[in-house]
Amino acid sequence: MFIADIKKDFYEVVANQRVALLVAADIDGLCACKILQALFHCDQIQYTLVPVTGWQDLSTAFLEHKEQFRYFVLINCGANVDLLEMLQPDSDSIFFICDTHRPVDVVNVYNDTQIKLLIKEDDDLGVPTYDDIFRDEDEEEEGEGSGNESDEGSEPSGKRRRFDEGAIERRIERQRAKRQWEARRREILFDYEQYEYHGTSAAMMFFELAWVLTKDTKDMLWWSIIGLTDQWVHDKIPHMKYVSDIATVQRHVSRHNHRNEDEENSLSIDCMRISFEYDLRLALYHHWSLYESICNSYYTACSFKLWTLKGQKKLQEFLADMGLPLRQVKQKFKSMDVTIKENLRDVIEESSNKYGMKDIRIQTFGVHFGFKNSFLASDMVHAAAALLESTERDENDPTDNFIKALDSLSRSNLDRLLSGIDLAKKKLIAIQQTVASCICTNIILSQGPFLYCYLMEGTPDVKLFSKPLALTLLCKYLLKAFVQSTRNKRCKLLPLIMAAPKDVEKGTVIVVGIPPESETSDKKNFFGRAFEKAAESTSSRTLHDHFDTSIIELKSEDRSKFLDALITLLS
Repeated sequence: MFIADIKKDFYEVVANQRVALLVAADIDGLCACKILQALFHCDQIQYTLVPVTGWQDLSTAFLEHKEQFRYFVLINCGANVDLLEMLQPDSDSIFFICDTHRPVDVVNVYNDTQIKLLIKEDDDLGVPTYDDIFRDEDEEEEGEGSGNESDEGSEPSGKRRRFDEGAIERRIERQRAKRQWEARRREILFDYEQYEYHGTSAAMMFFELAWVLTKDTKDMLWWSIIGLTDQWVHDKIPHMKYVSDIATVQRHVSRHNHRNEDEENSLSIDCMRISFEYDLRLALYHHWSLYESICNSYYTACSFKLWTLKGQKKLQEFLADMGLPLRQVKQKFKSMDVTIKENLRDVIEESSNKYGMKDIRIQTFGVHFGFKNSFLASDMVHAAAALLESTERDENDPTDNFIKALDSLSRSNLDRLLSGIDLAKKKLIAIQQTVASCICTNIILSQGPFLYCYLMEGTPDVKLFSKPLALTLLCKYLLKAFVQSTRNKRCKLLPLIMAAPKDVEKGTVIVVGIPPESETSDKKNFFGRAFEKAAESTSSRTLHDHFDTSIIELKSEDRSKFLDALITLLS
């Protein structure tokens, strides 16, 4: 059931209770969690935080906590499956679900006792009407039962026969109508469930709650911005959705800045200023050299085709066109000449237009706090994602990584954030090198209805790509680069499936599928359903454990028959 009043129907309900917070391991989920934690601390609401990485984790966490808790808040997980069927909870367990995954399971939508959805109904959900997908079985049975029991002793046999014939015809008619209704129901559900996509950021939903409660702070606003930016960085929402959500957030930024104008003159460590900016589409450039950022940002790397000699030459020409000395470009951004930095964005934009990069600027937000700390929202996303999926040491476990990533979002943990930025640089370099390697060695194959790429065991940094966020980002960068470099017009319209080794000892691979590359794409992904059907038809040993249905794990030996089934299915 959709909640109409988030304050009355959610917050006031849990205000005097102990709550279990089950949070998915993604950046938007972390940000939503930070906002809710701040609200809970403010009102002294007791809660237990449990990170969950997939459906099995969610089930285990619920089993461990169902005796102590009645109220469960699920962030970025739980909306797109029949949750009660999966968890089999007691009738007094209540689930509040704030999840960006779409489509929302219809049983969750129409359950008005245990499932409470903290989801905007104006998110183009397109939920089928109740009567189209649910039938009242009691009425059916009554209808079929009536008229069959004639009073044996009172009716003449001829009349009874005619009466029975009429009852049989009515029953046949009812059965035919039921079959037609069921066929129509399957069709409606298929149309509704065939594509996976994402709705409004969970962090934005909880910031709205904080605003309604008049408890919103600049930190909460900044977390909601990072949550939205995560959806843009990881390509989860269409550009128009990003722009309209940016406008919503910008109103709150103006309100907070206006409210605290006197603060801005102070330079204390507590002072925090969020600013709306048209900034460059260059990853982490404030914390890197401009040269390295250009080389390792997908937008510029793909535009120049930096994996070719011609592309490298073009980059040198671009730098010359801007009139920037190489010595300045290759040193840390913070050490660059102040006069160069002052109008750098305008200089880059002017030259970029000549080189066909008309979208070098993007609407975003920056934050300034303390004496010299400034970060863009995308810097925070890259840093937190790198900490969340860190493979630096073998002993790193997902819960540890989750806590580190969560900590990096707080202003008080600057060292953690900076270590995340260092990890993010290594990750972006690894992604660009892998993209260049895949294109130069021609390992992206056209399989008919889709493109396919498999990273072999032994590929540099292959361990990094056993993680879902890193592999998805690689997949998106690779598809953009391939579209730029191929002459085959048909290939430019194809989606991409990418596989990488997951666990060598268990002999498993992680597989991700993404929709075709296009600026106008609605980001709807059909691979979740296709993966399920292909696995079913070939009895492939797959694990559909990720909250994103377009990411699965598969036994290495089943890879070829699984792919053959997908080709047949999608042709």
